[in-house]
Amino acid sequence: MDTLLLSRIQFGANISFHILFPTITIALGWVLLFFKLRYTVTGDAKWMQAYGFWVKVFALSFALGVVSGITMSFQFGTNWPGFMETVGNVAGPLLAYEVLTAFFLEAVFLGIMLFGAQRVPGWLHTLATFLVAFGTTMSAFWIIVLNSWMHTPQGYELREGVVHATDWFAIVFNPSMPYRLSHMLLASGLTVAFLIAGLSAFRRLLGDRSASVMASLRFALILGAVLIPIQIVAGDMHGLNTLEHQPQKVAAMEGNWETGGNKPLLLFALPDEAARENHFEIGIPNGASLILKHHADGVIPGLNDFVAEDGTVLHPPVAPVFWAFRIMVGTGMAMLALSWAGVALMLRRRGVEGLPKPYLYATVAMTFAGWLATLAGWYTTEIGRQPWLVSGLLTTEQAVADVPAPLVLGTLVTYLAIYAALIVAYMGVLFYLARKSAMGDHVAMMPPSSAAQVAITAAE
Repeated sequence: MDTLLLSRIQFGANISFHILFPTITIALGWVLLFFKLRYTVTGDAKWMQAYGFWVKVFALSFALGVVSGITMSFQFGTNWPGFMETVGNVAGPLLAYEVLTAFFLEAVFLGIMLFGAQRVPGWLHTLATFLVAFGTTMSAFWIIVLNSWMHTPQGYELREGVVHATDWFAIVFNPSMPYRLSHMLLASGLTVAFLIAGLSAFRRLLGDRSASVMASLRFALILGAVLIPIQIVAGDMHGLNTLEHQPQKVAAMEGNWETGGNKPLLLFALPDEAARENHFEIGIPNGASLILKHHADGVIPGLNDFVAEDGTVLHPPVAPVFWAFRIMVGTGMAMLALSWAGVALMLRRRGVEGLPKPYLYATVAMTFAGWLATLAGWYTTEIGRQPWLVSGLLTTEQAVADVPAPLVLGTLVTYLAIYAALIVAYMGVLFYLARKSAMGDHVAMMPPSSAAQVAITAAE
């Protein structure tokens, strides 16, 4: 395990941990705004009770996202100095735009959102919630812009081996950006839908029949049922865009070695890079050609086309990309089945109250399904870019720092230990909050102004 491999694992571990929390906060900010607007329109205290619970989850997720993001950014200097030396004229401004237009916006209004429910007028608290939600989305926009440019770079020129921007519009709106952004925003929405559904189902199983829990569970299941088919369409469009600009990645995703038509959609296989073939294939005849080319004899690129004459492999490692893609798709299908089954059950049994216990247990088991799908999709995307760090411009080997491998290994082990402890603590706190609320502490979970309204309603 040399410095390059260890540095890749370390950055992968850092970004895997970091991405979990923005995936929640991006969509959860808009969900909180929805809860607040529903309360404003209806005056029903259940919506502010839901707001009061989930704003705590937002605050915790935001804090961990900020801390892990700062740690990750330092690695550009400690592990990957060649990245900024080569493309810093593009990457630096994009990261600065993210801080100036998004992070500052979130930081300024987050305090009002968390602590201002009874200290500022209602309209100002609602505005603060909107601006925080908008800030999280803008943050995602700029990060996806940079990441997409690394996959499909344009709007630049090389001068003495250094990238210089020539067209910022082309850089920002590079060919893959719209597809990656929509795919990521929908992934965030699905992550939050199943997080809310899972914790609400957990509270329901503990005996919490409060109106806020029922409303949250109903809302989350409907949200998931609506978003998952849209995500399937967006994913298909993203795949077609990837086929156009990164055919070697699609070949790895499909486990396809030879270019040709009538290619099956492999449900299972064991890719063997040494033999350059698959073992134990199980597939749907012509499925890959139909999906990617929309006709059975559509020609699909093969991995053998991406090997140089000297034997240098110019495609990504096949097995990780192949399996990560299937985990992502499989998790998405499970989301589709669970959310649609939930909506069907609610229609047949006249509401969320009629959901059977086995279904609620399944929903709890899917609480963090969004995380699994997001990580699998991220690995498909990022491992699928190898050996390039910036496609066609800079390889990972060219960008890695010249530091001793044992030093990288030491920091990697430290990161992994800390992140493992933090993720266990985070998940434990979420279920602790849910259990605390289910045990009857509903009013304490709410902003003071809303708690007072519930007390008045109860007295009446």
